[in-house]
Amino acid sequence: QVQLVESGGRLVQAGGSLRLSCATSGRAISRHTMGWFRQAPGKEREFVAAISWGGGTTRYADSVRGRFTISRDNAKNTGNLQMNSLKPEDTAVYYCAATVSASCSVLPCLGAGAYDYWGQGTQVTVSS
Repeated sequence: QVQLVESGGRLVQAGGSLRLSCATSGRAISRHTMGWFRQAPGKEREFVAAISWGGGTTRYADSVRGRFTISRDNAKNTGNLQMNSLKPEDTAVYYCAATVSASCSVLPCLGAGAYDYWGQGTQVTVSS
């Protein structure tokens, strides 16, 4: 089992930056693909970014590419999402997720259903 706890969400003005962190405990995540998803009110959960277990491969949603950067530190069992140039449409609850699925090991999966472990989420609000 892996437990995930997100932190770093808060209210920020448009154009600002935030760094979300995902602290993990339980089973080591060194072989897990990690992902970030978000869910805005009234909308479905959507993919934001994902990173392979070794950190060598990353994938981003078109809406955040060039503004967000996903990273991980396997020695510290943590994952991060650096968010720059934030927009009001980035407002959502952000979730950290992890999976050991072999199908996601080379090319990180985009679908939420591929992820086995989820955090409780952290609220990010971007004011205009």
